[in-house]
Amino acid sequence: MANISINFYSQCLIRPVDIKIYIPNDPRPEVPKSEYADRKMKTLFILHGYTGAASNWIREDLAYKYNFAIVMVNGENSFYLDGLSTGHKYESFLAFEVVDYVRKTFGLAMTPEETYIMGFSMGGFGALHTGLAHPDRFGKIAALSSALIVHEVTNMKEGEGNPVANYEYYRECFGDTKSAAERDVNPEVLVSRLIKEGKPLPEIFMACGTEDFLLEPNRVMHKFLDNKKVKHEYYESKGQHDFVFWNEYSAKFVEKMFK
Repeated sequence: MANISINFYSQCLIRPVDIKIYIPNDPRPEVPKSEYADRKMKTLFILHGYTGAASNWIREDLAYKYNFAIVMVNGENSFYLDGLSTGHKYESFLAFEVVDYVRKTFGLAMTPEETYIMGFSMGGFGALHTGLAHPDRFGKIAALSSALIVHEVTNMKEGEGNPVANYEYYRECFGDTKSAAERDVNPEVLVSRLIKEGKPLPEIFMACGTEDFLLEPNRVMHKFLDNKKVKHEYYESKGQHDFVFWNEYSAKFVEKMFK
């Protein structure tokens, strides 16, 4: 597995940034050849959660088996949204700068059919939002224990917050909190727009543990997609907000996305 660390200057974040890329282009002779080895390599973008980093998940066995590259970015604690202040355009950084860099440098992720996105917690929100905002770039979405907190943010008032962060943090990420649920920062708004415009949506896979504190907002999103008759796969099973659950479902979703 080629393990590549890249540093380049981001116009969106106005500073040098690091991304990690894993490419299964050196299969070991003792490992049986995958049935997918001769097809064009696909790419999976992985989004970490709140307080995480671009090295939280790597499964070499799955990458070799299904012949896909892995790209990990540092989204910091941005919710992968274009924030209010200068140098905080994280959505644009991911969807345009990083994807274009991977295309230009490695010839990967050239079409939505070759480009998938998966995230955990805050990264699950980021995967849903980014994939739905840019269906011309991402063909499939896997979202695990997604921090679908837009409606909670909408009801926040100045001076408030939650155990994770204060009001000012959420305002920086989501903009005006009162209107958050009605704007593009809400994945539901993006779904409704794509349906109205008659545009195809990416394939969507979602999962959340039954002991996860984010279970209810994931159920709300699942019900919303059902009501909109949006084809998707949603799973619940025993599990908490941790990598025990995420490792289980990331492996299941990789198989569904790449097989």
